[in-house]
Amino acid sequence: MEEGKKILGEERRDLLIKWLSTSEKPLTGGELAKRTNVSRQVIVQDISILKAKKHPIVATAQGYILIKTNPTHRVSRIIACKHSPSETKEELFILVDHGVTVKQVIVEHAIYGEITASLMITTRQDVENFCLKIEKTQSTLLSELTNGVHLHVIEAESNDQLDKVVQVLDKKGIILND
Repeated sequence: MEEGKKILGEERRDLLIKWLSTSEKPLTGGELAKRTNVSRQVIVQDISILKAKKHPIVATAQGYILIKTNPTHRVSRIIACKHSPSETKEELFILVDHGVTVKQVIVEHAIYGEITASLMITTRQDVENFCLKIEKTQSTLLSELTNGVHLHVIEAESNDQLDKVVQVLDKKGIILND
C-alpha cells in the first residue's frame, strides 16, 4: 500500500475484515482510518455495511473485534450486580483476576428498556484502559442510570471458575441478592 493512498470501498472493507480476523486485540476506528487513509467516520460507515452483510463485528470500549466462529468450550453466565461507580474497577479486577471475560453490561432503563453494551474486558490492562477512558471522556457508567444495578454477561473456561468469582463478588457485597 502506497503511503497516503486512499483505499476505496470494497477493497477497504475486505482489508478491515482481514485485519480484524487476524488481530489478537481490538482495533480502534482511528487505527483503521489511519491504515486506510480515510476518516474515522468512513470506517464507522464501513463497519455498519459489514455488519449488515452479517459479519460478526462488535464495537467495544477498546475498539472493533471480529467474533471468531470457532466453537469454544467456554461457558457463560449472567450475573446481577449492584455497586457504586467508585467500586467498578474493583469489580472488574475481581472478574479478570479469576480468568473471566466480561463480555457485556446490561441495564434495564425505564424509557428505553434493555440497554446492552459490549465490553470484552479480559485483562487488568483492559480494566485500566476502560476506567481511564470513562474518566478522560467524563462519561457515566450505564449502571449510573439504574442506581448501580446492572447485569454482566461473563465467560470462563469452566462453571467452577464462574462459581468461584460469584462467591468472591458476593462476599464483597457486589452480587445483587433479594
